[in-house]
Amino acid sequence: MDFLSDTRGDVYKPSIFELIAQEQLRDLLQPAVKYVLGVFAQRYPRYLIRIFNKHEEFYAAIMLLVERHYLRKHGASFSENFYGLVRRRRPVVETEKANIAVGRAAEPPKLRERDIQQSLLLLVGIPYLRAKAQDYFESLGGGMSSDLLGELESARATASPQTWKQRWQQLFKKYYPILNVLFELWLASYNIAYLFDKSPFYRPWLKWMGLDLRRAPPPQQNVIPPKEYASLWHRIRATLTSSPRLALDSLKVLVPLSIFFIKFLEWWYSPSSPARALSAAPKGPPVPPPRLLSPHPKGIPVDPTRYGICPICQQPIANATVLPTGYAFCYRCIHPEVEAHGRCPVTLHPVEHWQLRKIMV
Repeated sequence: MDFLSDTRGDVYKPSIFELIAQEQLRDLLQPAVKYVLGVFAQRYPRYLIRIFNKHEEFYAAIMLLVERHYLRKHGASFSENFYGLVRRRRPVVETEKANIAVGRAAEPPKLRERDIQQSLLLLVGIPYLRAKAQDYFESLGGGMSSDLLGELESARATASPQTWKQRWQQLFKKYYPILNVLFELWLASYNIAYLFDKSPFYRPWLKWMGLDLRRAPPPQQNVIPPKEYASLWHRIRATLTSSPRLALDSLKVLVPLSIFFIKFLEWWYSPSSPARALSAAPKGPPVPPPRLLSPHPKGIPVDPTRYGICPICQQPIANATVLPTGYAFCYRCIHPEVEAHGRCPVTLHPVEHWQLRKIMV
């Protein structure tokens, strides 16, 4: 275990576990914000549904303000500051050990404006681009088992696409998982190099910027005299001016409490929670199902007496999937149909990939 925490005598060099922990905290923030935003969007869809549909952009805008404040004031991102880390420009000649030998730790110099702008671009831009790429990959049906699509999917994959958009979608769907794995292996190689003390940088973009992460030195105990104000108006104006900064600094306490509160809500609203047992059954008649749209004369004919039969393959429905038009199909039948034509084969009503809904029969 000494090997895992060995820092070669440099007490201000963080271990790889501290660096991974602060990254995991940063990765947990976006799902938490999306979950809270989704809960409130269900209650107030008129005001929040558009923001929820653009939650990646909303989260990126929030983190841009938060990270900018922490980089300017603390010289570190929010998650790095939470774990007591700071960013510094790595000197050409390392003198930290000499400072520790004489009993004084060098205060890391403040980041330059250029360092702050580059750090903001990478701290906010890389997670945003990866989230958008993952959403686009899932919208194309990525990550699904090939058994669900069967022979139709394999035949469609070998056929040449009709347009440049379809060609791009096929290439992206095929090569995105490979590129994502290569990217993760690239980051893992830097982690291993940092673990074995072969590199002072655990991320490649820190090496590009010439910044490394250090443990923050103990704060100096300076007694600050209370500030006097000329009038009550000056006191109110100073309070209002410092309120945004105080709110951002309080995130170090609010975020752990918020995560605990979100986990509590997930447990409370889960099927096994006491809230389900205490809630009364809904009163009144059941809500009737929506009325089916009428079949189009040029669409696939449907026999209403043959319940449970797929209109496309004329076989019992396997892995039932329903469209907004109300008709159910086999997933392996309807997925290539919607991807090729973008419409319901019965009503010819426009349909998108994300509108396919699997049902339990």
